[in-house]
Amino acid sequence: MTSPRRHFAGWLLCALFIAGALPQANALPAFARKYGLRCSACHEAWPMLNYFGQKFKDNGYQLMNDHDAPIWQNPAYWPVTFRMTPYWHRESTDKVAVDSVTGDATSAAREAQVTSHGFDLSGLDFHTGGTLDKNISFYLLPSSDPTGTFHFETVMARLDNLFGSSWLNVKLGKFELDNLVSEKRILTLTPISGVYQTYHFLPPGDANIYGQIGDNQLGIEYMGHSANDRTRVSAALLSTSDGNVNLASGTNTYTGFFAASQAFDTGKLGVQRLGFYAMVGEAPITFLTSGGVPVNGTGTGNKGFSREGFVGLFYLKKLDFLVVTQHGSDSAWFGQGFGNATNPFNGTPGGGNGGGLNCIPGTCVLPAAARAPSWNGFLLETHYVYSPQIVFIQRSEWQRVSQQAMTTNASSLGNTDMYTFGMRWYPIMTSRAGFAWHNEYSWLRTVGGSPVTGTDLTSSSLMSGFDFDF
Repeated sequence: MTSPRRHFAGWLLCALFIAGALPQANALPAFARKYGLRCSACHEAWPMLNYFGQKFKDNGYQLMNDHDAPIWQNPAYWPVTFRMTPYWHRESTDKVAVDSVTGDATSAAREAQVTSHGFDLSGLDFHTGGTLDKNISFYLLPSSDPTGTFHFETVMARLDNLFGSSWLNVKLGKFELDNLVSEKRILTLTPISGVYQTYHFLPPGDANIYGQIGDNQLGIEYMGHSANDRTRVSAALLSTSDGNVNLASGTNTYTGFFAASQAFDTGKLGVQRLGFYAMVGEAPITFLTSGGVPVNGTGTGNKGFSREGFVGLFYLKKLDFLVVTQHGSDSAWFGQGFGNATNPFNGTPGGGNGGGLNCIPGTCVLPAAARAPSWNGFLLETHYVYSPQIVFIQRSEWQRVSQQAMTTNASSLGNTDMYTFGMRWYPIMTSRAGFAWHNEYSWLRTVGGSPVTGTDLTSSSLMSGFDFDF
């Protein structure tokens, strides 16, 4: 082992030894300051929720006592948490299209491996949430990218326990879909693993941006649960816009999202949960144009899409597993690149796989080889909670195209494999602040994904950083 590697190994072992000797961490700041809860009350590993944390969230961020209403809060209490991550990272892609002659954009393209590394920043999340009054809850999350450009990731208000029943809760705004495996509480942070590939996968040529289960959506949601939160059901009506505001792109169409789950107490092993979800919607494929640019709100020729999946949360003392299986299908029109009003108008009826971004209404024609694409996704994420302050993470995801958008495509085109391994160490988690040292490596392969030769494309990401909130 080289000298730098010996120093790093020694540093890591020292850090782990110190972490094991520290006292248990406390709760996430925003709600800890209100209720005085410990971290282990709501989080298996911040920001991932445990069973009690999910119940607290389902109750509208309430413990169902007299102190839920803001009138009982300390006047100095402000339910706010800032979260950001400075880090070092290394990104590598083995086949990137580049010019054959450096600086000459007209020269023939070739492929080259591109690797970059250095220090960087994540975006900023500005969380605030809680209750406006007893059984009236809210959540607001302005979020920025690393350059400081802000958008609203979450804006929602919810009426809780209507008529005194936990089965009647109504939410309105922009919010995360009612997924048991939450992408918004993900423990992995690299550009590859920072989203669940299973929630966002599309076959080659498919331009349906609306079936993104991991994205927050605009709409209204009904959610109900038993008093002990073992049984949960939900149904949401969403604008088909992938959460974009001002009635953009998929306006005048709607999508439904439905979920249900049942938990089982297995004694010392904990509470296990099984569930399913389904997303069914439609979106337009053609738009009126102005100067060749699609006009929002003029979509016609609605076509359908669907996503269905099963979810399992399994706990074996310090070891737990998150399991997701998903089947996705899109109309053949989406498979040919139609339906996204934010893409440039190409003025042609059809245009072949990936080329039919729009067409003159009434003249759209599918290529003879076009088919409705479908695929299956699988996700297995494992956490080993060594202590409340140290968690080891592993996730594997596999996406398999079962029917290509074109009969001429190879049957395996677009299949992906993703693997990530990581560790988070929490030296502190108080009612004022949280801090985690995050280390992770991720790897992704896409069959036939290289831009010039059509061979397999692989990418990797390595990062180490400080994930903190206040």
